[in-house]
Amino acid sequence: MYKTGLTSITFRQHTINEVVDLARGAQLDAIEWGGDVHAPPGDLDAAKKARQATAKAGLSISSYGSYYRCEDDEDFAPVLESALALGAPVIRVWAGKLSPDEADAAYRASVIENLRSAVEAATAKGVTIGLEYHGNTLTETQASAHELLSEVGLSALKLYWQPRTCGEFTEDLVELEAALPHLSHIHAFHWGKEGWKDRKAFAEGTADWKQYLQLAQKANGDRYVIFEFVRNDDPAQLVPDAAALHQLLSEIQ
Repeated sequence: MYKTGLTSITFRQHTINEVVDLARGAQLDAIEWGGDVHAPPGDLDAAKKARQATAKAGLSISSYGSYYRCEDDEDFAPVLESALALGAPVIRVWAGKLSPDEADAAYRASVIENLRSAVEAATAKGVTIGLEYHGNTLTETQASAHELLSEVGLSALKLYWQPRTCGEFTEDLVELEAALPHLSHIHAFHWGKEGWKDRKAFAEGTADWKQYLQLAQKANGDRYVIFEFVRNDDPAQLVPDAAALHQLLSEIQ
């Protein structure tokens, strides 16, 4: 079963209350609060404010977008504290700051160790860690992402997924199918061939998204489909995008 959400980084320039109002106005179910602006790691007052505003609007918190990169100079404890203050069941993290080709064995080993420690600490508090597929990290490629999962060696570690090939639809399907045993939430947007600079209305991509979401239904459990980008960063675009997603979900579940 799918539910719908909005990651707050979509509208970084807006306040917590404004983000809540946008999500509610688009009839979404939840918010993924980002750790860059709205709920910085260790700022428990901000986390509590976001949690209260979300609950007051009748929305859930799907996750915490932490931007923790599993590097040696970072402290995971404030990230986990903020997630707990939010009541977020999932923490989204990144695997370092280097692509697989750039990372030597020592760097990869340090990211793996820090990631393993984060998963163990979060699991002890009933929170799941989800790795985001992202360029210039150790999840830049499908092969490296799955090697990372194997090297960490903890079944509690999950993968977020989003289309990443800017139009190479078949490759996205292959990557999604490989991720199914580890699938956490899904980030939703529709881009053209120029990537994030070529953001389009979600309705223009529903043919592809129908196949993505039908395939992802094969994964165990429920998950959120979370809007991450909208055309021109325009808050008004969220309503038609959400309407298109609601229509699509009504057709497949």
